Amino acid sequence: MHGSRAREGGILEVVKIIIQALVIAMVVRLFFYQPFSIPSGSMKQTLLVGDYLFVSKLSYGYSKYSFTSSIDLFNGRIFESDPKRGDVVVFKLPRDNSTDYIKRLIGLPGDEIIVRGGVVFINGKEVPRVRDGDFVTREDGGPPRRIPRYRETLPNGVTYHVLDGEPNGSFDNVGPYKVPAGHYFMMGDNRDNSTDSRAQWGVGYVPFENLIGRADIIFFSAAVDEPDAFNWLSPWTWPFDIRWSRFFTLVR
Repeated sequence: MHGSRAREGGILEVVKIIIQALVIAMVVRLFFYQPFSIPSGSMKQTLLVGDYLFVSKLSYGYSKYSFTSSIDLFNGRIFESDPKRGDVVVFKLPRDNSTDYIKRLIGLPGDEIIVRGGVVFINGKEVPRVRDGDFVTREDGGPPRRIPRYRETLPNGVTYHVLDGEPNGSFDNVGPYKVPAGHYFMMGDNRDNSTDSRAQWGVGYVPFENLIGRADIIFFSAAVDEPDAFNWLSPWTWPFDIRWSRFFTLVR
């Protein structure tokens, strides 16, 4: 009898622990860190298809899009904090306010952005970029392909790599764009393969309210060419299908 009660007590303790863990996980996801997976190559080489990130929701405060996109809980932001130039940001696409996008923040409210010959100008000043080798990629099972890589440095000192594989591509000579108050100008690091604020019909200027959070850290990375292509049901292939070196890499 006592043994049966002890077993029941043990089961109840396990159930309590599981419930507490689920509640903690839900609170963390709702208010602090949201997982996000990279669906395309628009942020290469900074982010690759198959990368899984933690996005800091507290970085910019909360808007209605921090919790849901279908219910107008409130307007504006609470506990707001201004994003910084160079942040890698997850946001709701202004066109539908529901699709998640991830890009780098290049332009602040009031900035004028121009791109000439692939070089970015902010308020009339050139953003320095220097050639820094090549990025080697293999897509759709094809042969390795080398893409020219540049190190770009923003006015506030934030530096990162961008790819520019197509001289005088469709977005290499655009602008000027005048960023409206309360909005931001976003660009992908893979400059010839990114639909971003340069495409006013596609993304355009992003309202502050649409920002979900800042991409902080890669916690998992699967070596795949397409989103969700990783085979979780074949653990014997994991050692070869996982990019171990990208685990716990800070997003910069």
